Amino acid sequence: MNPALFSAEPGLAGPEGKETAMRPYETMIVFDTAVDAQAIQIALDRALETIRTNEGNPGAIDRWGKRPLAYEINKRKEGYYVLVEFSGESTTVVELDRILTLSDEVLRFKILRRNERANASRVTAQA
Repeated sequence: MNPALFSAEPGLAGPEGKETAMRPYETMIVFDTAVDAQAIQIALDRALETIRTNEGNPGAIDRWGKRPLAYEINKRKEGYYVLVEFSGESTTVVELDRILTLSDEVLRFKILRRNERANASRVTAQA
C-alpha cells in the first residue's frame, strides 16, 4: 500500500476543507497453521492494538478457523482465517498494513473499505 495516497497527519482537512472521517473497514487475515494458537492470538492482539493506537475502533471479530486455501501459499495448504471489522482513518490502515506485512504468522491479508450505506442497512436490519 502506498502511504503517499493517504494524508500524513490524522485530522487534516480533506479536499473540501472537512476533517477526515472515520470510515468503516474490514480485513481478512490468513494465519499460518504451523504456529500454535497462542502465537496467532498474540499476532491478532498486536493488530487490534495497532488499530486502537492509531485512532481506530475495532469492531466485530469473526474467527472462521482452519480452512483449506484456494492455492498453496509458502507450501501451506491450510490457513486460520479471521475477519476483523474496524473503523479508522487512512493512517490507521497504513499502519495496520505495515504491521501485518511484517508479521511472520500472517500468510495473507486484505484490507477493504466497507460501503457506508451497506453498513447502515445492516444496522437497521438487525434492529
